[in-house]
Amino acid sequence: MPDLAWMAWTWQTGLFFAAIASLLLIMTLLAIYRPETERVGVLRIPTTRGDRLFISLLGSAFIHLAWLGLVGLDLWWASALSLLFAAAVFRYV
Repeated sequence: MPDLAWMAWTWQTGLFFAAIASLLLIMTLLAIYRPETERVGVLRIPTTRGDRLFISLLGSAFIHLAWLGLVGLDLWWASALSLLFAAAVFRYV
């Protein structure tokens, strides 16, 4: 068993990676049981569910980084804003 003591694993870090793994599993199951079709939204480019997931994850990272730089360490509000952003991306993009 490799020594993983160098990693800064906290319960928040574990929860984050578990959420990403769960999202990937859900997207895989959706792709199997409900094949996706490309859709054109406000960006005027065809996107799939996977594309919208990537856009929402990337945007959420930027939201959290901006929140840390401008507001401070209370990231619960940034997480709530990221969830709203992800909902908007999946609805309108």
